[in-house]
Amino acid sequence: MRSASGRMKTADMAYIALFAVVLSLCSWITIPGIVPYTMQTFGVFTAIGVLGGKRGTMAVLIYLLLGAIGLPVFSGFAGGIGYLMGATGGYILGFAFAALTMWGMELLIGRRKGRLFLAFMAGLVVCYGFGTLWFLWVYYGRINGTGLWTALTLCVFPYVVPDLIKMGLALAVSRKISQSLRMI
Repeated sequence: MRSASGRMKTADMAYIALFAVVLSLCSWITIPGIVPYTMQTFGVFTAIGVLGGKRGTMAVLIYLLLGAIGLPVFSGFAGGIGYLMGATGGYILGFAFAALTMWGMELLIGRRKGRLFLAFMAGLVVCYGFGTLWFLWVYYGRINGTGLWTALTLCVFPYVVPDLIKMGLALAVSRKISQSLRMI
């Protein structure tokens, strides 16, 4: 992963860039909603699963940076800081905290399959938590009756089962891709 001088190899940078693009592509697969159903969480899980915590987190951060500067990498081909400051911005920014959580768990408990699943679960909970708090902050007082239960009902509960399915897919895909990359 690193050369003897401690600098990142070109291959590492290419994988990070590739997964930033994969995240963008995953965000474009969308079913509209209050918080759109996208494949972004699949992309985040797969980046961490294939690249590991450090490089996967870097891919997520680059994806967020690309969107923040205005490139249309978010769902609905949106981009820009204004999009991140909107109602769903907390869930998108939550990907960074989720990736950092998964990286931290990788350092603490390792990357074996069962442990990677636990890291994915923790990352998902962090993403939901940050996004829900953001949603409440942005909409508190603007929409009558928007409390924690309403936010969870709108922004979390409908997404749990699809996200668990995406998590399972990401585990399977990550294993296959990782095996293929070892052969190269």
